[in-house]
Amino acid sequence: MKKRIIDLLFIIAGSFIFALAVNLFVIPNDLGEGGVTGLTIIAYYLFEWSPGLVNLILNSLLLVVGYKFLSKNTTIYTIIAVLFNSLFLHITSDWRIASDEIIVNAIFGGVFAGVGIGLIIRVGGTTAGSTILASMTHKYLGWSISYGLLFFDLIVAFSSYFIIGAEKLMLTILMLYIGTKVMEFIIEGFNTRKAVTIISKNPDKIAQQVNEIMDRGVTVYSGHGYYSKEKKDILYIVISSPEVVRLKKIVKVADPDAFVAIHDVRDVFGEGFREIAKS
Repeated sequence: MKKRIIDLLFIIAGSFIFALAVNLFVIPNDLGEGGVTGLTIIAYYLFEWSPGLVNLILNSLLLVVGYKFLSKNTTIYTIIAVLFNSLFLHITSDWRIASDEIIVNAIFGGVFAGVGIGLIIRVGGTTAGSTILASMTHKYLGWSISYGLLFFDLIVAFSSYFIIGAEKLMLTILMLYIGTKVMEFIIEGFNTRKAVTIISKNPDKIAQQVNEIMDRGVTVYSGHGYYSKEKKDILYIVISSPEVVRLKKIVKVADPDAFVAIHDVRDVFGEGFREIAKS
């Protein structure tokens, strides 16, 4: 029950922030958008139709068609997101911010949109529209949701060229790219960790030090060099970013010639990190 309440608050907050992106930064600067929101903005520019109402109608139609590609929980969350997003688009339709710097507005439009959609997707919802199409490509083609959204958003954005012109279209594409990167960070990036692969002549000492000093688990793989065919133990360790310095010191003392590869990983679950959330 507690998780449901938190998820609902995330969806409401995300819907509100996304509505601000549209009404504070996109529409006042005659920019475009992607997906269903882009279509609602085009309708607003051409006919002055309410973005909130058009958003509700179009997304409802897409939900009827695409609900079978979503889980029951995602469908419920998506319905809530669409309702609140349409409501906030209507409530904030007259809100404005004093800024004449169109590039700054495009950047912040992307940031707000990315944060808003990211919060909704992070808890298992969607904003319907192109998100349903992105979920389909994620399921059947293996595309990431963020880049699936960018693909479908660009199709709609390019169609706005004849209304907003080339310069505003270029700024819209910049805004969409920023929104995609911000959304990707919101969905995946709150729990960034470092995965470390170590190949050493003294793996036992390193593993022991990591266990005792850092209180971290170590996974050992068996491998061999392609040229020498010499068998070696390969250590795999997941740690937080601040722990990298300590690990480097341990490795340097145990084996200054060790091979160490460090790369970012996201959303690490398990003992010593986060629990896997129950849906």
